[in-house]
Amino acid sequence: MQSRLLVIIWRRKLSIILIGGAVVLFGLWSWAFYNTTYASGKDRVFSIGIEAGDKHGYLLQKLISQANRVIQRQYDYSNTNANPNTRPVHVKFIKPTIAQAAPVARFKLPPEEYLFEGERLKMLQNQQKNKEEVMEEDDETSAERQSQYEHDLQRMGVPVIAGLGPTGPRPPKNRLVHLDLKGAPPKLSFLKRLLPIFKSLGATGLLIEYEDMFPYSGPIESIRAENAYRAEDLKEFLQTVALHDLHVMPLVQTFGHMEFILKLQGYEHMREVPESPQSICPSQIQSINFLEEMISQIVNFHLKISSSNSSTSSSSSSASSSSSSSLSGTKSQPTLNSDIMLLPNFTHIHIGCDEVYRMAECSKCILRPRNELFLSHVTTIASFIKKKWPQLKTVIWDDMLRDMTLSDMQMSHIGTYVEPMIWVYANDIYRFIQPHLWDKYSKVFATAWAASAFKGAFGESLMIPPIQKHLENNLRWLAVIAKEGTRFSKGFQGVALTGWQRYDHFAVLCELLPTAMPSLITCLSTMSRGYFNVEAKDNAILNILDCPNRPDGRRSGRPWIEFQTLNHNHIFQTCSYPGSAVYKYMLQLFEKLHEVANYLTHVQTRSAWMSDYNVRHNFSSPIRVRELISSTPHYIEDLSYFARQAHKVFDDIFDEHTIAEFIEQNIYPLMEQLHKHEESGRALLTRKTWPRRPIPYDRNLTQLNLFHKSADMNE
Repeated sequence: MQSRLLVIIWRRKLSIILIGGAVVLFGLWSWAFYNTTYASGKDRVFSIGIEAGDKHGYLLQKLISQANRVIQRQYDYSNTNANPNTRPVHVKFIKPTIAQAAPVARFKLPPEEYLFEGERLKMLQNQQKNKEEVMEEDDETSAERQSQYEHDLQRMGVPVIAGLGPTGPRPPKNRLVHLDLKGAPPKLSFLKRLLPIFKSLGATGLLIEYEDMFPYSGPIESIRAENAYRAEDLKEFLQTVALHDLHVMPLVQTFGHMEFILKLQGYEHMREVPESPQSICPSQIQSINFLEEMISQIVNFHLKISSSNSSTSSSSSSASSSSSSSLSGTKSQPTLNSDIMLLPNFTHIHIGCDEVYRMAECSKCILRPRNELFLSHVTTIASFIKKKWPQLKTVIWDDMLRDMTLSDMQMSHIGTYVEPMIWVYANDIYRFIQPHLWDKYSKVFATAWAASAFKGAFGESLMIPPIQKHLENNLRWLAVIAKEGTRFSKGFQGVALTGWQRYDHFAVLCELLPTAMPSLITCLSTMSRGYFNVEAKDNAILNILDCPNRPDGRRSGRPWIEFQTLNHNHIFQTCSYPGSAVYKYMLQLFEKLHEVANYLTHVQTRSAWMSDYNVRHNFSSPIRVRELISSTPHYIEDLSYFARQAHKVFDDIFDEHTIAEFIEQNIYPLMEQLHKHEESGRALLTRKTWPRRPIPYDRNLTQLNLFHKSADMNE
């Protein structure tokens, strides 16, 4: 009876133990769930960097395993001591004491011993595998995006440059727009309208080449042009430049390209060679004194502008704001403020020194080596600037340094005086600046500038710049700057987008500034971004242009701009921006001039009835002559119309001297040929009878030794 009672009691105890174990298991489950849900931030034990999902799963698995071991140990122990077949008879039952598992605190993390080394290693391997998979996916996504970007570039006719794209290197920190004022100075009112465009496109400053347009005074007043800017107007313009937070780097030639001075009477004694006004003689004290006076006037004028305060008349501010407020794409415009006016917007001066063709030829200079002569002159001018204005840094063009030895440059210490501006306007930059030259420059100079071009680089008499070529030049420079900038201890200072108005002082006009605005807008936006933006949405180019119908390639299925076709001409013709009327006029004039030139070639060179031979001998068919001159009056009227239109579209941009020069250079020559052709035709029509053949030959043939009369002809 007693034994049965004990068995019943023990079975109940066993049930209680099993129920208690289940309660403990449920408690451990609840603790794990609460800890992984609400205390996931306290992952000190998982400092090895396990991913969140792996960490929680591993923790839960370890807790379940530990709880199962505790319950199994309790169950085994109970069965061993409670078996009635093995218990001795008449032995009093003694209640077993089971060691309770130590309770785990609510927020206490599992001990680190649970993380065995093998399992820790396995988790690290899984973590690394997951990271590699994510990186591979990112690389694949990035490669796909780059591939799509390059595909879009090809469709648009934009050169694909390795390494350039949305994830490529950062753009240069300084981006200067070159204003070449020699011989065709735009009105300052027009330049003011361009300032907000430059700023919104990412420009940080202007490289202003005054030449003879600066208002020189005192002993060198005679070197300024008769239509030079007035000092008051130029001061107001420079203050407007400061309002737009743009720096100014004046450019004044001090060695080569001195034609605008040395051509004048009274200055010819400073020439290197008497017959050429191209370069100045550096061995004459008069030359150095003159250059110091010229530099002093320019520097002092700009320093005065830099230190101006808010007492400047508000007319400059109102003019700037009114012109810029009408510009599409500019969200806000600067106002006249003392803080803006006090910005140090004049930190560098450019002293030229490029293309010194005539050097070491006079009786004094010929005694010195060419390299030594050049380096000595540059350091003399630069040391004068450094001593008088220590806050200013001097910049020179680099082309005269390219063939010099490293030892010559290091011995002259030129690297402590100047910063080179490396200029290449072709598409193959390394053809002109090879790796060994980059290495040489980096050993002499701590920093350097680059110079690309947006006009005036692919033809000395072009009317319209080839945008695609200029864009490629700027893209190539972005890649070169990213690659070679690390050679210099201070990297690249920036880049100047040059826009030459003439190849030198005596050359005719090339592309005018308003005609080159589409090229400048395209190149500057690309240089400021670091790559060409293929997206039409939020594109800086389209934000500047005021288009009646904003181009969108998604609707038509074609790129929004195509540089390999005339599509880009259509965009820049139909959209509005400062100078758009001139660009549209130039495209129409170019087509008309091409048409007239083909007409003259057909009726004069290819024709068999109005060639020079026919005209010279007054010998031709009247029927053919009338046919060949019938269209001439029509073309004369067309060119007359374009000449009249030039006055209208140029009037707000250029003075009458520039307008007259443009007409004489581009329209007048063909007009003169048309009139001459018409007069020749009328002369041929006046003749009613003609001589028998053979026609007497021109006597000039014998005078020029082109033909020798034979004895038979004398007979």
